Amino acid sequence: MRAVIVAAGVAFIVSLFLTPVAIRVFGALKAGQPIRSLGLASNEGKKGTPPMGGVVFIVATLLAYVAGHLALTTLPERQIAQEQPTMTAVVLLGLFVFCGAIGFVDDLLKVRKRNSDGLSAKGKLLGQAIVATGFGIAALYVTSTNGQTVASEHISFIQDISWLDVGKVGSVMVFVFVITAMSNGVNLTDGLDGLATGVSTLVLGAYALIGYWQYRHWCADETYARATDYCYQVRDPLEIAMIAAAAACACVGFLWWNTSPARIFMGDVGALGLGALIGGLAIATRTTLLSILIGGLFVIITVTWIIQIVSFKTTGKRVFRMVPLHHHFELAGWSEVNIVIRFWIISGVCVAVGLGLFYSDFLATVG
Repeated sequence: MRAVIVAAGVAFIVSLFLTPVAIRVFGALKAGQPIRSLGLASNEGKKGTPPMGGVVFIVATLLAYVAGHLALTTLPERQIAQEQPTMTAVVLLGLFVFCGAIGFVDDLLKVRKRNSDGLSAKGKLLGQAIVATGFGIAALYVTSTNGQTVASEHISFIQDISWLDVGKVGSVMVFVFVITAMSNGVNLTDGLDGLATGVSTLVLGAYALIGYWQYRHWCADETYARATDYCYQVRDPLEIAMIAAAAACACVGFLWWNTSPARIFMGDVGALGLGALIGGLAIATRTTLLSILIGGLFVIITVTWIIQIVSFKTTGKRVFRMVPLHHHFELAGWSEVNIVIRFWIISGVCVAVGLGLFYSDFLATVG
């Protein structure tokens, strides 16, 4: 627990104090975000706000992970806690950094071109697919000393579903789909000040709790496993909890400066990176299908966007005033702050229900 708390605290402090530095640096470089008005009230006055703020919480999470491991070295007993970076950390932090790098290129092109067109949609999807495939192969084929892998060959809900075995190749394909879907879901949600950051904080916080609970009830802990028939067959759950808690607290530090009116945007570097990390956490904790509920707001916004596109292309009619969904409510007269807070509430309900299902499965099995 000490390592998780240290990582979370370091991430928050680094993010809180590094964000103003990023604001000044990107502001001095005149790296203002090009914004199309589209008739939205929320876009007025936002031109020139620096993007690429996601670099802050990526750096904060990496530094926090190092600090968490330094804290592990002070523990008197480290049979279960890993002292060295694990493949789980390589996969999760790798997804965070490399998908964030794709977003950074996209943001940089927008700034240089002085318009809102960065990488093409196909270019971003291709980059995400390449990154996800690389780390998906590592997650499925690189084993630990006891033969465990970061990802599983089974589709999972709260644990692996035994009869849903898709094999290694199929699992890599699922891995790529989950990472790209969640990454783009967060990106679609990032449209109002603090919206995506706040929702990501809730989801990451949920995975920090799940990871730590799995660590406390881990099959690799022989003392615990001998005392009960129910344990979690995952790899490196303490690493999962540490990274998720660090990323969540880094987002909180960034949110201090990102609420309306935002002084810096996370940009695609933040949105794509966070989404990839959340997708990776879902797979590493064996809660792939449960992530649809925990990340419910991302799913809702993505599904409504798909509905709008399909409806317009097939019938020429729009179901919503504008997508992503938060802009629909803007055009309906809701203020930006009201939309953000209400969407946070929806996300909080989704997270609470998801955690409730996760815990109720434990109680039903143990009880």
